[in-house]
Amino acid sequence: MPNARVERRLTAILAADVAGYSRLMGADEEGTLSKLKAHRLALVDPKITEHRGRIVKTTGDGLLVEFASVVDAVRCAVDVQRGMIERNADVPQGNRVEFRIGINVGDIIIEDEDIFGDGVNIAARLEALAEPGGICVSGRVEEDVHGKLDTAFEDIGEQQLKNIARPVRVYRARPGGTVNAPAHPVLSLPDKPSIVVLPFQNMSGDPEQEYFADGVVEEITTALSRFKTVFVIARNSSFTYKGKAADVKQIGRELGVRYVLEGSVRKAANRVRITAQLIDAASGVHLWADRFDGAIEDIFDLQDQVTTSVVGAITPTVEQAEIGRAVLKPTESLDAYDHYMRGLASQYQWTSEATNEALRHYYKAIELDPKFALAYALATSCYSWRKMNGWVTDPAREITETKRLAERATQLGQDDAQVLCWSGGALAFVVGQVNEGVAIVERALRLNPNLMDAWLSSGLVMLVLGEWDMAIDHFARAMRLSPFEPSLFVMQAGTATGHFYAGRYDQAAAWAAKSIGENPKYPPVWRTAAASNALLGRQEQAQNAMARLRQLDPTLRIATLKSVIPNLRPDLLAKMVDGLRKAGLPE
Repeated sequence: MPNARVERRLTAILAADVAGYSRLMGADEEGTLSKLKAHRLALVDPKITEHRGRIVKTTGDGLLVEFASVVDAVRCAVDVQRGMIERNADVPQGNRVEFRIGINVGDIIIEDEDIFGDGVNIAARLEALAEPGGICVSGRVEEDVHGKLDTAFEDIGEQQLKNIARPVRVYRARPGGTVNAPAHPVLSLPDKPSIVVLPFQNMSGDPEQEYFADGVVEEITTALSRFKTVFVIARNSSFTYKGKAADVKQIGRELGVRYVLEGSVRKAANRVRITAQLIDAASGVHLWADRFDGAIEDIFDLQDQVTTSVVGAITPTVEQAEIGRAVLKPTESLDAYDHYMRGLASQYQWTSEATNEALRHYYKAIELDPKFALAYALATSCYSWRKMNGWVTDPAREITETKRLAERATQLGQDDAQVLCWSGGALAFVVGQVNEGVAIVERALRLNPNLMDAWLSSGLVMLVLGEWDMAIDHFARAMRLSPFEPSLFVMQAGTATGHFYAGRYDQAAAWAAKSIGENPKYPPVWRTAAASNALLGRQEQAQNAMARLRQLDPTLRIATLKSVIPNLRPDLLAKMVDGLRKAGLPE
């Protein structure tokens, strides 16, 4: 009605959502929903009530909350984020439910208990700018709470928010009263062109297609990494920036790269559009941008076009033959590719159940495309992971199956470094064909010295060989290529193992502590921690590590140690036995 009275009021609006929600749901739908519900019941909703907020509405993973006081709104946000840190303390990084929160003060319209207007829209845009576990507020919020809370605010400048006419001054809330120092050290640039491919935005409007956009980035990263003249940050480190507002200068400093590639994927019906732009991280200058359209069955050709164009922009001297090598397609079957990506999502959860789920997807991919070499190779990596963690129940069967998969993978992917590194590592570690496995991993490194997975696999097989210092060096190379890698704890644990058997117990204990900080549920690193501390005479630390080890692996005994750590020289096994016996492992 033209003369109907519109109800308005000035209020503080808090918008929150779960960072990486689509990825979490794709990996474990029921578990994610259960965890989100538990966080809401135990922490989020009680804090909103405590600070006199009103939940206006929920949208799957999101919340919209109204507060009469902006101070109450910020206090509530800080309490929630602090509480989530505690609740996530023992949860691996890739499995955590983490909220992003945006807060604004504005004039809103009230209709049927819902709220509308620019004040609400700005809060939602601020939430999208926040990092996982972070809080972004508008300049007006910062003015209103200044000096009233033990919270500092980092000015990140004026931001042009989507569908908001004027730029908005944005601040990051830093609980504790000080603006934090950068979370990661600044890395020096390599002596060759260096690049990170950031997660592409899923513009399809369908959260279930998130993995599809992730797959585009995975393939472009893999293809770029085949070029020996380019230093490429691994996909898992680049994905730590997923869901965050991209500050390319900061990303360049944190990852030690000169170039940043960002883009988006829009998939509708049987059509797909990929947009990409290459940015100089030091200056923020856009060096190249393009758009690629095609039918969904041409997705691999579109990925190839983006890859070739980027490499042409940053390394004009790369020979055409090298570009041709980078456009190898992983599979012609889109259904097989779908299972391959879902397998990856499961594998990165690191649990026994998730590893079995990953295997199921890889076997399905193989069934759909019997020539899909990478699916065979990643299946072998699952069997390696099962052995590392002591989850094997039928050793003879798993050795035979790993050998079959690895041989088929190397037949099909003899020029694919990623295929070779995983299958070679499994041959050495699971099957016991050490010389054959080492030769295959070394071929992977010759084919692609930029591949983080190849250096990780090489480090692991060097441990099997007893080449401790070489293993440590190869783990260091892998960590440099992917500083935020979810499997970082494996590299740190491997480094600890190398130092232990080399007799450097102090360094072994230090690296074991780093690995435990990344993932406290990995039994091998607790063995190293217990034994190294015991041999250093740190009995309390050794006994604490042993108590945790026996929780994770209650069947472990001195008598069974040889089967858990195979292919180890008797004098080295005796060293581990001595340390674990002193730490309290039963006979």
